[in-house]
Amino acid sequence: MTRLEKAIKIAEILDNLYPETPIPLTHSSAYTLLVAVMLSAQTTDKKVNEVTPGLFNRASTPEEMSHLGVKVIQNLIKEIGLAPTKAKNLKKMAYQLIEGGGVLADWDYLESLAGVGHKTASVVMSQWYGIPAFPVDTHIHRLASRWGLSRAKNVEMTERDLKKLWPKEKWNKLHLQIIFFGREYCPARNHHLNDCLICSWASSKTRILQEKNR
Repeated sequence: MTRLEKAIKIAEILDNLYPETPIPLTHSSAYTLLVAVMLSAQTTDKKVNEVTPGLFNRASTPEEMSHLGVKVIQNLIKEIGLAPTKAKNLKKMAYQLIEGGGVLADWDYLESLAGVGHKTASVVMSQWYGIPAFPVDTHIHRLASRWGLSRAKNVEMTERDLKKLWPKEKWNKLHLQIIFFGREYCPARNHHLNDCLICSWASSKTRILQEKNR
């Protein structure tokens, strides 16, 4: 089976499992989504959603965030990984957004913001503005490799590989569908390939295991 054939079959499975793809991070604006995604680095979405209500109660706009001290911000997000660095970035980003005119649908502008990389910008562009993007985090990178869709060594190369396999109109939804599937069916550890809806036929390791058991 070619990569393209795999991709088509995987998309069909994911569409059946996840016809709706709600954004897992709680937000109410482009800014609060940007902040939530930024905070989610090396932290679970669940933990971010536990922390952001208190943060957004104090600062749900760049203007409000700019008025908070770094120590105050850090205390509000202290349960999240890398809190000291993220607090500094939130403060700096608030000033950048005020000077730049807010959160804009501009790749270069978003990626220039403190603490905002390509993946974070991609989530905002795809999930808030509806602009085709394929945000690839370490989880999607892992599944793309496990399913034989990419042999890339980093997330940037994996993103390019996946974009070639699926049409643009599917990117925004597939990004979330793959994340949902990974959490529910395809964890990194203690995963039984032969029992997985996708790995059981897509993974090259599955075929090796099956041949050994013959």
